[in-house]
Formats: sequence, structure tokens, C-alpha cells
Amino acid sequence: MAGVDLAEFAIASPSTREEDMRWMERAVALARASVGLASPNPQVGCVLVRDGVLIGEGAHVYELRDHAEIVALKQAGDAARGATAYVTLEPCSHHGRTGPCADALIAAGIARCVVATADPNPQVSGRGLARLQAAGIETLVGVLQESAREMNDAFAFSIQHGRPFCTLKAALSVEGHLAPPPAERKTSAPHWLTGPESRTEVQRMRHGSDALITGIGTVLADDPALTDRTGRPRRRPLLRVVLDSELRIPLSSQLVRSAQGDVLVVCGDQARGGAGLEAAGVEVLRVRSATGRLDLAAVLGELARRQILSVLVEAGSHVNGAFLAEGLIQKAVLFYSETELGEGAVPFAEGGVSPFLLEQRMRRVQRTLFGTDACVTGYLDDPWEA
Repeated sequence: MAGVDLAEFAIASPSTREEDMRWMERAVALARASVGLASPNPQVGCVLVRDGVLIGEGAHVYELRDHAEIVALKQAGDAARGATAYVTLEPCSHHGRTGPCADALIAAGIARCVVATADPNPQVSGRGLARLQAAGIETLVGVLQESAREMNDAFAFSIQHGRPFCTLKAALSVEGHLAPPPAERKTSAPHWLTGPESRTEVQRMRHGSDALITGIGTVLADDPALTDRTGRPRRRPLLRVVLDSELRIPLSSQLVRSAQGDVLVVCGDQARGGAGLEAAGVEVLRVRSATGRLDLAAVLGELARRQILSVLVEAGSHVNGAFLAEGLIQKAVLFYSETELGEGAVPFAEGGVSPFLLEQRMRRVQRTLFGTDACVTGYLDDPWEA
């Protein structure tokens, strides 16, 4: 991130006082609860405390306009004077849909501001902090920074790179394969490798994503619905995107039959047809293609134009290989079952990339269990670095 030199501000250390940690944990929890409701803005929580007593708190919900700081200040009223503000993201210093939150905090007379992380926007990073400090407000940066950043990876990446943050998710056999040999499968029927705990986690991932991308091969083989079935509220429906260069998707597929303005089929610029899909409520987007391969950068550019910040790639070997070959995946989540599929099984990705080789490229790797399934999560790119 560029912007103001953050070395000018006090940085949190391992000795950060327990009270600051405790109140920031509350602010982080408020921000986390806004998943699905804040995009295309970041998830932000704010807590106002005076003399050890909570006097106001809030989180940003896009449709309600007010940023988290404003929600908390409205609750606190005049009691905000002399208070400490705990904010998960640097208070903004510019005019957007609302006025600068840094100015609102200054006008309210707060005495201190504790911030989890600076704004990732290189045009504004550090400027809100500088405005607070110039007004005589004590500032502290970096309290629970990792927790605050993780929920806003997509915002940080997209605002710096102009395209969505892409997470590749795959359910795999113990050998790292996607599915049994095609001859052993029934068409239009999913083959479950992982257990219910893993599938619940995938639903949580879908809820936290703006869009999901799959390929026509997966649609023809599995006939998936690819919906967010968490039942939790979201501001806009999960956009289900199918990469289908020749428009082969059946009108009888679950995706087409369930379309309510939330299914986008991307085809090549020379593909024929599409009227039946559009009549069924499916949007057809034509992009550049060469030798049957869609221009993935153009696809992501179109999603960015629609203010899509986060994309979950749930696809087969062809799409996985293409996204990885073009360096378009920033994070991978790999679920390994105990099932063995043997020779001839469908590989993880075309191009010779195995999930085990991918793991070697990952940073900040986490290993967890969902039931009997092992899950490996890691980053291929740091979304907070320009």
C-alpha cells in the first residue's frame, strides 16, 4: 500500500494493553456480522468507549449508507466527547457516498482512535490517520490487524488491482483428484467426495462471495445449482457465472431453471444462439475468445465493472488450469477426503499442476479438519500488497 508513511503513527505491539484488544475484538465481531451486506464496500466495525463503558457501536451496511463510525457516533451522541474509538479500518478521509468519517470523529471530540489496519486504497492510505493526529487525537494502528484484514481481502485486492479477488475451492480425493474416471460416472449427477461438514463450510464461503465461477464441463457432468444455501441475508444474490464458450448449457439444467437474474453465461464472441437462455432469465455475455478459450481477464474485468469484489472458483480441470496458468487465483481452499479414486481419475487442473504442487506455492497456510476431511488453505498472492 502507498499513501502516507504509516511509520508516523504509533504501531501496536505484543504489549498492547488488554483493554484495547478486548474492545477491538468486539469491533471485529461487528464487522464480521456484516458479511454479505457491505460489498462493494469493506466490512467495518466501530466501538466507542468512554471511561471503560460502551457508549456506541455499529457496522457498515451498504444499503443503509452510514459508515460504522457514523452509526456508533449517532448512538453515543454527546457522550462521544473524550471517548476512544475502536475501528477495524482506517476512518475515511474523502467524500464518497458519505462525508469523511475522520472529520466526523474529530467533530465529535473523541480523544483517542485505535485502528486495526490502514486503508488499502493507495490514494487514501494513512490520510485519515494523519487528519486525526493533526487534530490532536491520539492514534494507535495495528491492533488485531490480521483479523481485520482477512475479512476484507477482496476489497483490498480489488481496489488496488481493478479486478476481483479469486479463491479456488476444490473437493479432492486423497490422491488429489477431482472425480472418478468419466466412464464410471453418471451424467448430470454430482459425485460427493467430501462430507457434510466440508459442504457446510463451502456454503459459508459462497455466502461470503459476490460471484461464483464454474465451467460448462462441471455443469454437464454434475448439473449443480451453485446457490448460497446458508439462509443468511445478503444485499445482492450470489452471481452464478458459467464459462461456456459454445453455449452448450442445457435449458433443463438446474442453473437455467433456477435463474432469477443471477445467472450469467459467458460465451465466445462467435457463439451462436442464446435466445432461449435469455428468455429463461439468463444473461448471456459474449467476450473475446481464441481457439475455444475465453479471455478470462475480460471476464474478470466485466465482473469488476459490476462491482464484484470476490469470486469463488468451483470448477473442473480445464477452468482450474486456465485460472492458475494465467495467475488469476489469489487464494486456494483444498478439501481432501479419505476416498481413493485410483488411475484415470479426473485431475485437479490441466497443465500438470497438482494440488500438492500448489500447496508448495502457498503462503500463510492453515490446516484444519471438517469432519474426516482435511482442509488446506493458503494464499498465492498477498491481497494487501500492490
